Amino acid sequence: MHFKQVEAFVNVIRHKSFSKAAEAIYLSQPTISAHISSLENELGVCLIVRSTKEVYPSAAGQIFYQYALEMLRLRDRAIQEVQSYSTEVRGELDIAASTVPSQYILPELLPALVEKYPKVFFSVRQCDSGEVVGRIVNMEAEVGMTGTAPDKGACAFEPFMDDQLVLIAPNEPEYRDRGELTAAVVRGLPFIMRESGSGTQREAESFLIGAGVDPKSLHVVAQMQSTESIKQAVKNGVGVSVISRLAVSDFLDSGDVVQLKLASTHPQRSFYLVYHKKRPLSPAAEAFIRSVRERFGKESPQDGQ
Repeated sequence: MHFKQVEAFVNVIRHKSFSKAAEAIYLSQPTISAHISSLENELGVCLIVRSTKEVYPSAAGQIFYQYALEMLRLRDRAIQEVQSYSTEVRGELDIAASTVPSQYILPELLPALVEKYPKVFFSVRQCDSGEVVGRIVNMEAEVGMTGTAPDKGACAFEPFMDDQLVLIAPNEPEYRDRGELTAAVVRGLPFIMRESGSGTQREAESFLIGAGVDPKSLHVVAQMQSTESIKQAVKNGVGVSVISRLAVSDFLDSGDVVQLKLASTHPQRSFYLVYHKKRPLSPAAEAFIRSVRERFGKESPQDGQ
């Protein structure tokens, strides 16, 4: 059964004439007759009674007419919805974000996005960087944000914001009065680490290696999954930790923790937008990525070429 057949049937009933139905939908009368015959053969019933004076639906035709109208209404609605979807920013946008982006970047971005795109529902899932990539690869999320760019061929990683890693300690005299730390001193400090799989953890290890410290040589006293938990633990004297400056700026400003100085480090890091290379992005996802670029003054990869 084809829509052209259904459309021909509806117009014959509506106009009570094969010739008028043909004029209405710009087809020839023989084509209308062929559509009706094919439809009747497929359904195995007579749908239209033809006489020398008039054309009217059979009993079966009267039943089918209501369904035919509904089929055409659904077709038109589907076309309208799909065309609207391709241009209008609406629907649900699934975002996967690692800890720092989900807790410190997205909460600042979302108010403007919600105001600008009121028909979009933003669904944010916090997970470690590896899981962010996995959700994008498995198409469980359209866009992601991470603090690291693992080698995953299916995903595009677009840097949008720079950050620094800092070594923080409790605001106590034994830490506050220290100068630049040597690698030997760092190895003797009580360390709080993030869980493995965390982008911050991987970047922290690179940070320490840059300071001449083997992460395996550290005196680790605790491991935590939450950046906020680490901040509170450091504040309360559990130990020291390497953490995003963006995440800890409030505690540094308030004096709850202090920053320790390390020699020969390269603490710069980037945060990345993540999306599938081969998956067409929805208008909502494209609007989100465009807003992030504009907010942080980054060009798109195409613009930068």
